[in-house]
Amino acid sequence: MKRLLCLTIIAVLGVTIAGATPAFAQDEAELAREHEVALKKAEGAGQGKGLGGGLAAGLAVVGAGIGIGRIGGSACEAIARQPEMAGPIGTNMIITAALVEGVALFAVVIGMLGITGA
Repeated sequence: MKRLLCLTIIAVLGVTIAGATPAFAQDEAELAREHEVALKKAEGAGQGKGLGGGLAAGLAVVGAGIGIGRIGGSACEAIARQPEMAGPIGTNMIITAALVEGVALFAVVIGMLGITGA
């Protein structure tokens, strides 16, 4: 069994090494053509990045606006039901809204990084 495994590994390595084309066999003109083709493909691939990044940032802002609006509305209802708890409810509302706003800001930054390609 060991002998078969060793022979298989040697055969795979031999086929891999024999099938590899050396990099120095290509001339400079061929390398330049391949480089130009790769650049054209890269330019064409990034055409929709601006639209995707803008949609991501916009959806993040809309979602954060809806979330913060619901937080504020629920806090107002809670304070109307129990006015003596206005302090703790207001504090919790501000902390929660800040967390939602932080996540939204992070999503907007990630969307904008998608536009610039950084």
